[in-house]
Amino acid sequence: MSILPGADPEFIESLYLRWRDDPAAVSPQWHAFFSGYELGRGMPGGETLSPELAAKQSAVDSLIYRYRDLGHLLACTDPLSPCKLEHPLLALDHYDLDERDLDRTFHPRRYVKKEATLREILDTLRETYCRSVGVEFMHIQDPSVRSWLMERMEPVRNRPTFSREEKLNILGKLQEAALFEEFLHRKFQGQKRFSLEGGETLIPLLDAVVERAAEHGGTDLILGMAHRGRLNVLANILGKPLENIFAEFADNGGLGFVGDGDVKYHKGFSRDRELTDGRVIHLTMAFNPSHLEAVDPVVEGKCRARQDVAGPGSDKRVLPLLIHGDAAFAGQGVVAETLNLSQLEGYRTGGTLHVVINNQIGFTTLPADARSSLYATDVAKMVAAPVFHVHGEDPEAAVHVARLALDYRQAFGADVVVEIICYRRHGHNEGDEPYFTQPAMYSLIKDRPPVHEVYAARLAEEGIGREEIAARSAEMTRRLDAALGSPPRPVPGGFEGKWEQYRRDYAPGPVETGVSRDVLQDLAFRLAVIPDGFTPHPKVAALLAKRREAVERGEGIDWGSAETLAYATLLAEGVSIRLSGEDTRRGTFGHRHAVLHDMATDASFVPLAGTATNGASFQAWDSMLSEFAVLGFEYGYSVEAPEALVIWEAQFGDFANGAQVIIDQFIAGGESKWQRVSGLVLLLPHGYEGQGAEHSSARIERFLQLCADNNMQVAYPSTPAQLFHLLRRQMKQPFRKPLVVFSPKSLLRHPQCVSRLEELQGMFREVIVGGAAPEKARRLLLCTGKIYYDLLERVEKDGREDVAIVRVEQLYPLRTDLLGEAVERFPEAKDVAWVQEEPRNMGAWSFIRSPLAEIFGAEPRYVGRQENDVPAVGSHRLHGEEQERIVVEALRSGP
Repeated sequence: MSILPGADPEFIESLYLRWRDDPAAVSPQWHAFFSGYELGRGMPGGETLSPELAAKQSAVDSLIYRYRDLGHLLACTDPLSPCKLEHPLLALDHYDLDERDLDRTFHPRRYVKKEATLREILDTLRETYCRSVGVEFMHIQDPSVRSWLMERMEPVRNRPTFSREEKLNILGKLQEAALFEEFLHRKFQGQKRFSLEGGETLIPLLDAVVERAAEHGGTDLILGMAHRGRLNVLANILGKPLENIFAEFADNGGLGFVGDGDVKYHKGFSRDRELTDGRVIHLTMAFNPSHLEAVDPVVEGKCRARQDVAGPGSDKRVLPLLIHGDAAFAGQGVVAETLNLSQLEGYRTGGTLHVVINNQIGFTTLPADARSSLYATDVAKMVAAPVFHVHGEDPEAAVHVARLALDYRQAFGADVVVEIICYRRHGHNEGDEPYFTQPAMYSLIKDRPPVHEVYAARLAEEGIGREEIAARSAEMTRRLDAALGSPPRPVPGGFEGKWEQYRRDYAPGPVETGVSRDVLQDLAFRLAVIPDGFTPHPKVAALLAKRREAVERGEGIDWGSAETLAYATLLAEGVSIRLSGEDTRRGTFGHRHAVLHDMATDASFVPLAGTATNGASFQAWDSMLSEFAVLGFEYGYSVEAPEALVIWEAQFGDFANGAQVIIDQFIAGGESKWQRVSGLVLLLPHGYEGQGAEHSSARIERFLQLCADNNMQVAYPSTPAQLFHLLRRQMKQPFRKPLVVFSPKSLLRHPQCVSRLEELQGMFREVIVGGAAPEKARRLLLCTGKIYYDLLERVEKDGREDVAIVRVEQLYPLRTDLLGEAVERFPEAKDVAWVQEEPRNMGAWSFIRSPLAEIFGAEPRYVGRQENDVPAVGSHRLHGEEQERIVVEALRSGP
């Protein structure tokens, strides 16, 4: 090839090779140059193109690229708007082409045919990218992925041929969706159901996904969605008995539910669905609250848990499917967080199929006020997901892209988005008046026939008899009428299958968690062994040796050592462990070191992995910088894996409020609302050390406010041995309840915060008594957690033999029986005080003051910081002064 003046031949050659791989990777000028060069060399019969024709050939290549890139802007996908007919960047004259070129034959690169007229090329591109399907995929950087999509869209022009049976099946699902909503509207007038009307195409789309997933060998499909259309999906995709849905509308009870329950459009369901060819796939709809999109990471966690149990290749068999609303997909930050999890090793699930129901309004808010992006789906481009926009009244197009999207997920293990652009026939709910805020939109909607009637008319024109069409509708009506007059059917609850072995109720009492000295010493030795050729950091090597020596001596076992031994003993008993959170492998404060790194090669080594038996596994994952999505993921994982110890650790306990929706709606209330149990453990570093308002408090008070009906356990252990037993107890108890642990920071290396080996052979103690002998005690201090060591240091320093200290290690369920027994030992202690680091309106005081008043007959003296609007001061000096005041006031002389 000729060389341009002054240009480096190697540089031109590199550009040429890059262009051959991807024409869009070079500038338009170089693209035109290389197109002309190659065409001049490669015309059939050795013919050389004139400069004019070479330029036109290059223009055609550019036009093809632009249609693939921008064709979606001309796609006719909105039922409420007229179709756009032209776009300046897709006009012929933009490329110096005109109608005289339409019948000229060109030889385009990367096209479905080696040669074609411009007219044929335009027809293919317009029908593929500018009809009922608009596709965004050219943002994907991998050329092979783009080619894969083009090869499956352009040959069929995004309009494959459907058989008569397939068309009738599509019609049947549309009729089921529409008649279900009409029936509810007639029989249960005025009740909220968050109708799918206007978006009924979702049902044949999901039906196609289920079928396609099974064809790919799928065994499980786990769905998450908000309330819009949920009842319709439960009835017509998951097969929840109509009788049960109608009973929930009638609110006639008798469904055997234990707890507070939830509204019908938040409930989940699961069942095995047998397909026409005999294949079976298990469908699960996750329970969720009204908080839109909060269920997204929960579904991903459930999916990952099933995949981990099923083993290699299960990411192709267990699939997550998330159904979104347009306003929520664009507006809720957890969507972006969940997308960001999709390719992370500790959280990926092999790709998620996202279906967005775009009814072009969010409650009363129009898109212009709801997002700054062109499309509601633009956030998905952050993970290079292809996006298919489909006309909500073209069910065949929807079924086609659903199949293609699932094929893509299976081929590349990546997320993919299908957006159904439709409308909402009623207001936000059936009692809402949409004409108040969108009169023009709803004037258009009220005159539109339902999609099943539009599609039925189309099939009738194609020769399918109207009698056959009507018969299908009549059969659905008959089923609805029959179900209304029948009692609800028995359906699985929350304590069946793998959950059968767990009790529903909380059972207080001792749980054997001790481990023999021989086992502990053996595990400590194994945990300290470094493989040959592996070079850990010298400080880490010294730490491992120190841990082993402490166990050998039988004393000086620190927090990190006790925690590691708890994991090792459980793994040795066949219990899998998953630990996740920001910086959890090392630990925020460098105390854990669950994963070691070679100083020379950066290879990693996990000592705990070698202690696992009976198929157990140890996973420790440093998460992305997120609380909401990651905690939601771990909650979902824990619900699906009650046999595993699943732990989420906050970098600082203060940051847990970034996941408050998961804590409030799922962890605290999930069992009462949905009969879904979780044994998830939250490790929340807590303690006042002069680090300011955002690095001091895990908000003990907020967790205790959520406690009722023994829904979860809240503990503030004060010794390494207590943590050891607490973690082991979580797996030994006959029930599963979430466990919130306020874990230490400075105590990780406090010289007095150590345990003896013999203490690891006991059990967890909800209340610990220490200090003065009962006959000498005149002052009784009650506290929880780190403040104990401040009090102990001053008591020992001052030689105070008149002070007894009672530590409340488990704040909820509060063992008032054990607490009562403890204080009865000190009948001469007339000065009783509750001591805490936190301000008066925070910490445990507001929760515990009433139970303490019942035990003592009067409310004890409060000692702690005064009420404040922030947890702690920012000054280290002021912190020290406040801490000193608390200790002095607790031990003051006099009554």
